[in-house]
Amino acid sequence: MRIKTMFIILVTVLITIVLVQNTGAVYFSFLWATFRISKLVMLTAVAVVAFILGVMVGRPNKVKRLGGDYPDDIDEKENPNTLSDEDRDYIS
Repeated sequence: MRIKTMFIILVTVLITIVLVQNTGAVYFSFLWATFRISKLVMLTAVAVVAFILGVMVGRPNKVKRLGGDYPDDIDEKENPNTLSDEDRDYIS
């Protein structure tokens, strides 16, 4: 079993234990409203939001390049004759 898999199982077990131990109702204030809500529901909601944010941050859509944008045709290998006339004269 890989270390990553064992770490995920350990974190899942710890989160489950914390959620099961905190089932009492508490008062929760958000802006101007106060709610009476179960700790289990609040902790679950926070864990889900944290997981979603972690996935969004951990998997960027595209690779960022340092130093600005480069033209797409720099790496073209289709045309092997890329020398200018001056270069050809110099080599000959």
